[in-house]
Amino acid sequence: MNSQTLREARKYEEAQEKLIAKETRPKFHLTPRVGWMNDPNGLCYYEGKYHMFYQYHPYDAHWGPMHWGHAVSTDLLHWEFLPAALAPDEFYDKDGVFSGSAITLEDGRHLLMYTGVMKRTVENGQMKEFQTQCVAVGDGIDYEKYENNPVINADLIPEGSSKTDFRDPKIWKKADGTYRVLVANRAADGSGQLLLFKSNDCFKWEFEKVFASNKGRYGLMWECPDFFELDGKGVLLTSPQDMLPEGFEFHNGNGNICIIGGYDDATDSFTEEKVQAVDYGIDYYAMQTVEMIDGRRVMIGWMQNWDTAGAHDAREPWFGQMALPREISIKDGRLRQWPIKELEAMRSGKVEYNNFEISATTDLKDRDSESIDGAISLEGINGRCVDLELEVRPKDVDAMFDKFVISIAADEKYHTDIVLRPKENIAKIDRKFSGSRRAIVHQRRAHIPWNKDSIKLRIVMDRYSMEVFFEDGLYVMTASLPTDVSCDGIFFNTNEDAILNIVKYDL
Repeated sequence: MNSQTLREARKYEEAQEKLIAKETRPKFHLTPRVGWMNDPNGLCYYEGKYHMFYQYHPYDAHWGPMHWGHAVSTDLLHWEFLPAALAPDEFYDKDGVFSGSAITLEDGRHLLMYTGVMKRTVENGQMKEFQTQCVAVGDGIDYEKYENNPVINADLIPEGSSKTDFRDPKIWKKADGTYRVLVANRAADGSGQLLLFKSNDCFKWEFEKVFASNKGRYGLMWECPDFFELDGKGVLLTSPQDMLPEGFEFHNGNGNICIIGGYDDATDSFTEEKVQAVDYGIDYYAMQTVEMIDGRRVMIGWMQNWDTAGAHDAREPWFGQMALPREISIKDGRLRQWPIKELEAMRSGKVEYNNFEISATTDLKDRDSESIDGAISLEGINGRCVDLELEVRPKDVDAMFDKFVISIAADEKYHTDIVLRPKENIAKIDRKFSGSRRAIVHQRRAHIPWNKDSIKLRIVMDRYSMEVFFEDGLYVMTASLPTDVSCDGIFFNTNEDAILNIVKYDL
């Protein structure tokens, strides 16, 4: 039976959702029913629908005691809210129901595996947070927490490993019918490691091995792991905390990485081969994947950044959104991401320009900063819910532009820029003139090895976000946008004459 804590949360969210107008949300990016959203949880297919659970504080648009919000979809783009699935209502999770995953049991029941958080006073009088792994079983709407929770506690953690940084279980079923779960942990040296546990039934677990170790390379704690096989490779996704930059590959702060390598299913052994960032933009974290019913692997991340997440008005009825679902594959040894193909069914109002010449702007040549002064716009190329496909090339191959600027969500005062610098092999996104009132992260750069005369990119916008796909999806940059939706201009600027091909669809 649902607890009073969960019943109150469900009653509150149902009432408050009615006060939020649809047009104040993104069209096809999932937001919380009300209040706060962070990590995607339990992304899965169950009983004919895709289920997305998420870290959730319904009572405030800021982080608070974590619940699990719940929504379902048939295409990962159009969502229906369901009642909150879990609340912090047991002694072992009274201080938070943290991130986790989901799986269908042999008997058809749906199992959620999550991290329970409990604070208690230790020997020196200090209050510390202890994290354990717990399960709840249900029917896709209502879930009952297991009477013998936690199912993985501190007794199963290797000696020397942290008992307070032990979270975010990612569960999967093997071909032989047994189960595995990866849990993020911090090793004795303070850096991240991923612990692998095994089970025959999802209720009794035993420690198997340290599956992967950070060894001080990429930040400290590794959060929200996901592991799967893709195109003949093992793929490990995780979100490190406290990263230091390494050139343009990894940015400082809370980031994301993809490790591609060999995997031996018989021994559960993963061997690293290549490491890269997943998203090179500002807002992307804690990604999870799901295998679609047709076999495609699709990834969704939280479209936000912990270092900027507090910089919003507390009076807002909701905060946080999920990124666009992306089909992923391995291409040329890299993770390739591309907007889910179902997005194309939403396209309408096609506008196309071929071989359109854009003349150089002297003003852009003389200044390092970007503005829309002197920039041009094209009739029909505007909007805040759009899918843009662009190809840019120099008019004269011997006079390649140093800088080509695409300004979106723009008017005379506000704009967010996508800047192409092919001579430096750099792409930049810049939202410092987007209307933000806070000194938060506004710029990111990515090193993209362009080796052709033209640059191709795809930009997907949905009211309060932009996601930019370069080089056929081998590089992606994502950012949330605070700009009022009335700013819907799209402008182009270059420091050398350029030729533009563009196709725009409304979404």
